[in-house]
Amino acid sequence: TATGPDGPVGVTVSSFTSASMDPPLIVVWIGEGASAWPVLRAAPLFAVHLLHAGQTALSDLFATTGADRFGADTNWTPDTDDVPHLLDAPLRFRCRTVRRIVVGDHVALVGEPLEIQHNTGNPPL
Repeated sequence: TATGPDGPVGVTVSSFTSASMDPPLIVVWIGEGASAWPVLRAAPLFAVHLLHAGQTALSDLFATTGADRFGADTNWTPDTDDVPHLLDAPLRFRCRTVRRIVVGDHVALVGEPLEIQHNTGNPPL
């Protein structure tokens, strides 16, 4: 998730991984055709939320083009930097964008975790 001039954006990604332990870096892969990509391309901050097993519908919502991802059915709030926070996600990485690397029709969005929030409970999706 990130915030642009027209409000919050988010997308379901199929690949998320650690990239480096020193310094700590993560990578998410985003298709250049994703509706959220224009905002993520310019965003200095973004968040990665790992969902729990009961959040398949939320994952599907964020994967659907043209869906109202931040509507009344999504439990979220902007954080102090306006980065959308999906409140029911058991794990959230709030990141500073470090680099964007184009590989074919996808972009590796590299982020430095500034804050990690973890809630125990449900198994991951």
